[in-house]
Amino acid sequence: MKRLHLYIIKSFIGPFFVTLVISLFVLLMQFLWVYLDELVGKGLEFSVILEFIVYTMAMLMTNALPLAMLLASIMTFGDLGENNELLAMKAAGISLYRIMKPVVVLSILLSIGSFYFYNQVIPVSYKKLIALMSSIRQLRPEIIVKEGVFSNEIDNYSIKVGKKSASGNMLYDIMIYDHTEDKGNSTVTVADSGTMKITKDKKYMILNLYSGQTYSEMQPRDRRKTTFPSRTDKFKEQSIFTVLQGMELERKDESVFRNQNRALNNSQIVYFVDSLGKVLEKQRIDNALTISYISPLNTNIYKLARRDVSPASPLKLIQYSDVDSIMKKSSASVRSNIINGALNSARNNARAIQQSDEMITASVRSLNRFGIEWHKKYTFAIACLIFLFIGAPLGAIIRKGGLGMPLVISVLLFIFYWIITTTGEKFSRESVASLWQGVWFSTFLFLPAGVFLTYKAANDSAVFNVNAYIEFFKKIFRKVKKEDKEKQDKLSQ
Repeated sequence: MKRLHLYIIKSFIGPFFVTLVISLFVLLMQFLWVYLDELVGKGLEFSVILEFIVYTMAMLMTNALPLAMLLASIMTFGDLGENNELLAMKAAGISLYRIMKPVVVLSILLSIGSFYFYNQVIPVSYKKLIALMSSIRQLRPEIIVKEGVFSNEIDNYSIKVGKKSASGNMLYDIMIYDHTEDKGNSTVTVADSGTMKITKDKKYMILNLYSGQTYSEMQPRDRRKTTFPSRTDKFKEQSIFTVLQGMELERKDESVFRNQNRALNNSQIVYFVDSLGKVLEKQRIDNALTISYISPLNTNIYKLARRDVSPASPLKLIQYSDVDSIMKKSSASVRSNIINGALNSARNNARAIQQSDEMITASVRSLNRFGIEWHKKYTFAIACLIFLFIGAPLGAIIRKGGLGMPLVISVLLFIFYWIITTTGEKFSRESVASLWQGVWFSTFLFLPAGVFLTYKAANDSAVFNVNAYIEFFKKIFRKVKKEDKEKQDKLSQ
């Protein structure tokens, strides 16, 4: 039996690592395609790009690992079924449960490891990835001078090149507008050729020009003059030295992003949720106290409803329900003041309630995000185990190995799982459903499906046989029809 278990494990580990690499590669390409514009043309070093890819792959592991588990289990047991190895094992008296046992143990260990990975590694990777992305976004693109087009990527200069050499080191027919004095296009330099170099630290640019001249418009002393004197300087060689800003990667501090939901482990999330809950409760109390309960209407009614007649005595208030009688006793000006005051108070309270509701809704949504992240760490680990109980019996039923049919089934199932998971998380985030209902809904849906498929595969039931289901419903229909006929016979008697 040990040899059989080792054989099953060896048959599973190979496809698992292959499918994991394929899943990570596909997800990584999709991620890089989205952020391609922010990475290309900024002269990033290979080490920075490699660092970015490593952090991204760690973040994508949450989707790649369950998908790899599903695809590898279908491929493994599909191969065993296609080669009649499963049939031989069952003929020898070995049940599907015993065949799956080593893979189930391996999946449990993988689920525990994935929880640790999600809880400890991903928060660190997320902080580093967000800090690196923020630093890259502030990095200016490399200075790329194109032929026949003005380039404004150099501070205070606008450069146009007529032609470039094949190597790109030599520039010809150069025109440069100098905006260092912020006086518009008053200074222009034209040169036959030149070279442009950027220092290794990307802090400075040196532009060497050859055989050219500079035209400068001079500012007249008398501002009433409409003509401007000019100056022309010819040169054989001239160098322009300028400081480049934002061309080097300045890394941001990772601690700035430490309070985001994905940057925290579960123990930190519990602490933050407790703190945010107290802040939210205080916010609700403060917002409730800002609403004006003593409106001008109530104040005037209270004044008219005084029991005492001494002006020096304190104001004694009574609850007066008959507002109409008080309004009739009041003069027209008093009634007008009461009504206007009540309307203003109602409008102010309505605005205060609306603002309060928006603030509380935003706080609750933020609180729900932390709760969702806490639950997702567990659902992610359990998903690896659930997809094994879905993939292994599916492979035993369809009896097809390779990457053809298993890949199609895996992708369809995973897309369905991802849609349900995303929808449930949205419901929880918007407080439509509770946290455990929304986040765990996909788990509650796929777990019975896995148990059902495992049971059917272990008993060699025809799960995908349409005729079996037709016969099943026909039996129910005959039974219902027979019961209705017996009732009608009893009524007729």
